[in-house]
Amino acid sequence: MKKLLILFLCCVILFGSLQPSVVLADDKYEDETVTGVCSEPEPAAFSKKPAIDAAAAIVMDSKSGRVLYEKNSRVKKAIASTTKIMTCIIALERGNPDDIVTVSKRAASVWGSTIKLKQGQKLKLEELLYGLMLNSGNDAAIAIAEHIGGTVESFAVMMNEKAREIGAFDSSFKTPHGLDVQGHYSTAYDMALITRYALTNPQFSKIVGTKSAQISCKGLYNTNEMLGVYPGADGVKTGYTGQAGRCLVTSATRGGMRLISVVLGSPTRTKRAQASKSILDYSFLNYKPYTVLEAGEVIKSIPAEKGVLKEVEIKAVEEFVLPMTESEISSLEREVTLPAKMEAPLREGQEAGTIKLLLNGEVLLQSKLVAAKSVERKGLVDYFGELLLKWQRIMRQGI
Repeated sequence: MKKLLILFLCCVILFGSLQPSVVLADDKYEDETVTGVCSEPEPAAFSKKPAIDAAAAIVMDSKSGRVLYEKNSRVKKAIASTTKIMTCIIALERGNPDDIVTVSKRAASVWGSTIKLKQGQKLKLEELLYGLMLNSGNDAAIAIAEHIGGTVESFAVMMNEKAREIGAFDSSFKTPHGLDVQGHYSTAYDMALITRYALTNPQFSKIVGTKSAQISCKGLYNTNEMLGVYPGADGVKTGYTGQAGRCLVTSATRGGMRLISVVLGSPTRTKRAQASKSILDYSFLNYKPYTVLEAGEVIKSIPAEKGVLKEVEIKAVEEFVLPMTESEISSLEREVTLPAKMEAPLREGQEAGTIKLLLNGEVLLQSKLVAAKSVERKGLVDYFGELLLKWQRIMRQGI
């Protein structure tokens, strides 16, 4: 019996030494019970930015892109399976949900969290996307990448091109699943940008907000501990590897605001959830949406030189709603840049200048200003009419 026990221990050690470091894939080994996510926040506790147990974090308003909280948000980090946010949005944009995907040997043999796909198995792309985002299937990620890009390597090129398009310039993607590979990284800020972009796709939002689903080969259950627990949570993706630690991208909607939080490098599943809750609670309690500029709002009137009208109204083109604190909204300043006058003819919508909204000297936004209506140039008849009116006034004064 003793010899058998020694033999068993040797086998365990040998087997463990043969596994690559990437075995710790997203959520496969995360069976920890998460606590403290649904408790009500204490408003007084969030007058200051909360300290959290995470290497990097951010909260971004999904509508405006304004950052409400950040910690080391521009530092490059391993991001584990939050990578799959990019994989999913590329697949939705370049593929058809009804496409039939054949699982390759490479996909079926990948390490870490999987949905247990078999080589040669055929599934719809939509099914694989649910397996990707709910159960964090690394096999689904590779099957999707090969279907869309031809190869995993070509798909990675697509991922990096999309990152640049979105403005995520501090990201580098090597795989569609996020297992630890040298040169695969992003930042909390970039992941918020990517998620903000992805959430504009209704199908993406539907998938990441789904708690459970049934596909042809199995039942799926979302690994995101915030769904159904944190009030307003409606996405997005978990992540976990040895290098990345516990990562979580969350979307939550309350009071007319949809906020995106990113937490990278937490030590436990509970702490990443508590960190996400803390920074979202802080943001929801301190910030409210304010319409700081209305579309069509008349900003100023300026002389319309040689026009049939003396002045032309100048209006804003876009509406801007920003999350702001009460003290911020009272300190908001406008900086309008317009010419002293504009020469007719003028057309409605003709660009006239710009408006900037500043907070403590920082430009929060900038937008163009345009002519509110068309103004025709004076002709001979108009000039003759003006002379006639002047003559009539002179005659009245002389009587």
